[in-house]
Parts: sequence; C-alpha cells; structure tokens
Amino acid sequence: MKFFFDNCLPPLLAEALNVLCRHEGHTVVALREMFSRDPGDVNWIRALDEQGGWVVISKDREMRASRLEHEALRRKGLTTFFLAKGWDQKQFWDICACLLRWWPVILEEAKRAASVTLFEVPARYGSGKLKRL
Repeated sequence: MKFFFDNCLPPLLAEALNVLCRHEGHTVVALREMFSRDPGDVNWIRALDEQGGWVVISKDREMRASRLEHEALRRKGLTTFFLAKGWDQKQFWDICACLLRWWPVILEEAKRAASVTLFEVPARYGSGKLKRL
C-alpha cells in the first residue's frame, strides 16, 4: 500500500514510517515529496486518484468540512484517515508516538477498506478502534 501524508503532518514522520514499513512492502510519503508546497487539496487528490492505490492520512479537518474537498475524496475513491480534533494539541514527539501506536490499526483497516472509506483516528488510543465517517 501507498500512504500519503498531507501538509498538516510532519514530513519527517512520513519519512520514518516509510523506513519502518518498507519490510512489509508499504510506502509512506509526504506531500512535499510529490508536489509543490501548496498544490491545493483538490489537485493532489485528483493526482493521487490518477496514480491509484493511495491511502491518505490527514490532520486537516477543514478538508473534511469543505464540501468540495470532501466530495473530491469520495468521488476519487481514496481511503482517508483523518486525525481527530485532539491531535492539534499534541507536539511533534507526541504526534509521532501516538501515530506509531495507531499504525497497525490503520494498516489493517486500510487493507480491509472499500475504495471510498473515511475514518477518524482518535487522539488517544483507548479502545484501539477507529471511527468510520
């Protein structure tokens, strides 16, 4: 699987996860590795769809709220994991630690997901369950 981190997540975290996931055949890339700094959400969504096989990880709740961007995700068939509101209060190392804790759950859900599935990843691991949107 190919995972795409939008600009709201640290590119270094994508790079680290890419190294950690390599043995399972997964790829993790940050938006900046593929596009200019701000290509516009609809543009990168369209480009990922054209390439096929991408799973999006985003902390951009505005994208979820924007009708245009939300519809683009659904129309383009991208499985997307949105990080819930509580992630905004986390600092770099907390984001890294928490996402690493969630990563096996995200991998499993991404494998099982239909082509258009939206999830919310809670800020705390708690039950270890993701919310479907």
